[in-house]
Amino acid sequence: MTSAQVDTGSDPEKTSEEGYERGLGSRQVQMIAIGGAIGVGLFLGAGANIAKAGPSLILMYALAGVIVFFIMRALGELLLYRPVSGSFAEYSREFLGPFFGYFTGWTYWLMWVVTGMAELTAAAIYVNYWFPHIPQWVTALTFLVVLFGVNLISVKVFGELEFWFSMVKVTALIGMIVIGLGVLTFGFSSAGDTAAVSNLWAFDGFFPKGVGSSLMTLQGVMFAYLAVELVGVTAGESENPEKTLPKAINTLPWRIALFYVGALTVILCVVKWTEFAPGVSPFVEAFAKIGIPAGAGIVNFVVLTAALSSCNSGMYSTGRMLRNLAERREAPAVFRKLSSTKAPAFGVTVSVLFMGIGVVLNYVVPEKAFGYVTSVATAAGIWTWLMILVSHVLYRRAVDAGRLPASSFPAPGGSVCSYIAIVFLLFVTCLIAYDADARICLYVMAGWAAALGIGWAVLKSRNPGITDRQDPEFEKVAG
Repeated sequence: MTSAQVDTGSDPEKTSEEGYERGLGSRQVQMIAIGGAIGVGLFLGAGANIAKAGPSLILMYALAGVIVFFIMRALGELLLYRPVSGSFAEYSREFLGPFFGYFTGWTYWLMWVVTGMAELTAAAIYVNYWFPHIPQWVTALTFLVVLFGVNLISVKVFGELEFWFSMVKVTALIGMIVIGLGVLTFGFSSAGDTAAVSNLWAFDGFFPKGVGSSLMTLQGVMFAYLAVELVGVTAGESENPEKTLPKAINTLPWRIALFYVGALTVILCVVKWTEFAPGVSPFVEAFAKIGIPAGAGIVNFVVLTAALSSCNSGMYSTGRMLRNLAERREAPAVFRKLSSTKAPAFGVTVSVLFMGIGVVLNYVVPEKAFGYVTSVATAAGIWTWLMILVSHVLYRRAVDAGRLPASSFPAPGGSVCSYIAIVFLLFVTCLIAYDADARICLYVMAGWAAALGIGWAVLKSRNPGITDRQDPEFEKVAG
């Protein structure tokens, strides 16, 4: 008898999602998906990348966006084959074996813990815009405690808060694009005299630092797209995943085209790229140049909202991933417990304590904290995406061989797009290895892999059956 069968019994309708509240409606899942595509990587990280690549950064976001869509369609096919919370670990476990499920689950947890540190750091930087005398670590700690409380209440409160966080981001970005187009078209504001589409190539060309420098920004660009896969984690708490998940995934291309490519294009037309610098949000800088009263302050509030939104999502996903690992005997059993509000409270609590390391970093090295944590998060995210893609390729082979049922949401092109995305992610990994500043994250990941390897050896010695492959458990989903 496998460990999963001990936990859930022989009833195939009982899954590791048993006990969760299906409290996320279509409106909330859609906005979580939209919000996942708009994060601190765009609002803050784009400043440093513009300084490195100039206007060609637009092309890098478009290229990476295509790859992210391939990843999400692969995930979508798997989710509609078998929608489960903690999906990435479950699919890795099913198609690659128990060790890969264990490794992916813990690595995705690490990604969100580290991303939470990055978001807290960014939020503290934004607050310094208004209150420069408040230490970064104080602000980071305050936000950490408040969001922790929200995640302990219920998934409905999480979903509602995330809905409004995302609504603020989306409305503001659309407003920025409209205002920027107005400046370009009618020439109003203090930036009107210099705003022009020609700004995209007038200052040393579209690739002012060379193609190689532009490609080196891909690691930062990929960090900006982390969290789009969060919709997969919501599968176990979506009211009707058959309808909400495909819709959320299929809207990804226009979200990327509008919020990333569109917004950056407008900003770089309104303000020449040489005006931007690392550590400053290009959106805040652009509105300061335009000279709209209180405009920069309003945008700063929006980007603060974006950071808090992402940190909120991180707390949500880490607790659920730890519970999934505990269900498989790959984490302490205490993580399986749900609170009276059906939230994995202990898992969230432990994750928040680790996110507190980010508060310490903001105390020790406030000027470098953001760069350190984003590189580690990107490396962990790339592993997660690779596992989604490899699992998808193996799933399609099983479907073609008649061993598994076909998904109701097949990815276009079958496995071809997944292979393209795998090659792209490996290329980005090579870029990270080449970059002396970012390379540290690969050392961190090597240490992380060694620690997980030791943990797996301990688990095997205590429970040899943990290495046995298990038949997947299917959950009834409303049509």
